[in-house]
Amino acid sequence: MLRVRNSLRNSGKTRRAVPETWKPTHIALSEMAELNGTSVFVTGGAGFIGSMLVDRLIDAGAIITVIDNLSTGKREQIHAEASFLQLDVQSDELQTVFDERRPEIVFHLAAQVDLRQSVVDPVLDLKTNLLGSLNVLQGCARTNVKKIVFASSGGAIYGETDEIPTDENHRTQPLSPYGVAKLAAEHYLRCYEKWNGLDYTCLRYANVYGPRQDPKGEAGVVAIFADHMLSGRNPTLYGDGSMTRDYVYVDDVTEATIRATEGGSGECINIGTSCETSVKDLYNTMQALTDFRGSPQYRPARPGELERSCLSVEKARRILGWAPRIGLEEGLSRTIEWFRQRQ
Repeated sequence: MLRVRNSLRNSGKTRRAVPETWKPTHIALSEMAELNGTSVFVTGGAGFIGSMLVDRLIDAGAIITVIDNLSTGKREQIHAEASFLQLDVQSDELQTVFDERRPEIVFHLAAQVDLRQSVVDPVLDLKTNLLGSLNVLQGCARTNVKKIVFASSGGAIYGETDEIPTDENHRTQPLSPYGVAKLAAEHYLRCYEKWNGLDYTCLRYANVYGPRQDPKGEAGVVAIFADHMLSGRNPTLYGDGSMTRDYVYVDDVTEATIRATEGGSGECINIGTSCETSVKDLYNTMQALTDFRGSPQYRPARPGELERSCLSVEKARRILGWAPRIGLEEGLSRTIEWFRQRQ
C-alpha cells in the first residue's frame, strides 16, 4: 500500500547553510511516501499545519477524512477532495466515525495550541490535548489502525534545557499545562502500543510557521509580526527580545510528518532546524523584509514561556531520512508574501 515517489521542489537560497550532519545519507530529501488509495484521518485538518498536510496527502493519493471542530481551523482551508466532518475529538461520535470509515493511518494534530491559554485554563487544555487524544487512541485501537502519527511539542515538553540544540534523550520537564498534556499523550501512546500493538510515531515540532497560520487564533509569532508589520502596527516583544526559538517552515514539517508513516515506529522525534533565533533577530529580519518603519513595544515576559528552545534534528535525519530544506529568510519571505496578498 505504501510506496515512494519523487516530489521535487526548488528550495532556493537559505540564510544558513545546512550542516553536513543533517544531510541524509541513504534517503534523498526529494522522496515522499505515496499513500495511493489509503484511508487516512487527519484530526485538526482545517488548521494551519493540518490543512497543509492534507494538501500533500491528497497529492500522494490518500483518501482523506478531515476531523475538526473549527474552533481555530477554517473550513475554506480544507482541500476540496477531502471529506470533512465538523466534530470535536472529545466527542463520543468519534468512535462511530472510526467504525464506519476504518482508517488505516491517523494523523492526530487536533489540539489546543496556545501555551499561554493553557496556563489561564489548564482544565480546557487537558480536555482537548489529553482526553481528546485518548478518544482518538481508543478509536485507533478498536479498529486496528496501522499507524498513528502524533503532533507533539519539542519546546514545551523539554522545558528549560541544559543542551542547545536539545536532543530526544534530554530530560522532559514541561513548565506549562500544554507541555504536560503533550508529554502525557506520548506516554499513553506507549501504553497503547504495549496493550494493543498500535504502531505510532511522536513528532516533537519546534516553532512551525508559514502560510495559513492565523495571527489571531494559532499563536504564532511569525504570523503575528507579519500581520502587524504589513498593516503598519507596532508588534509587541515580551521580555528583552533575547528569548530564542527554533523556527521551522511548514512545508518541511509536512514532509517529515508524511515520512513518519513509513519510519520511526515507537519513537519520539524532534522536527526543527537546530538553528536558534532570538525574537529580536526574528523581528529585525521581518522588519527588513516588510520595509516596516515602526518600533517594537516591549512588555514583561509571560509565565510558562521558555528562555531558550532549539531542537537537535539528528534523529530525524537518521530515522526518517529527513532534514529541513527551507532556510529562515526564505521561509519568512514566502510567509510575508502570502500575508501581503491577503491584505
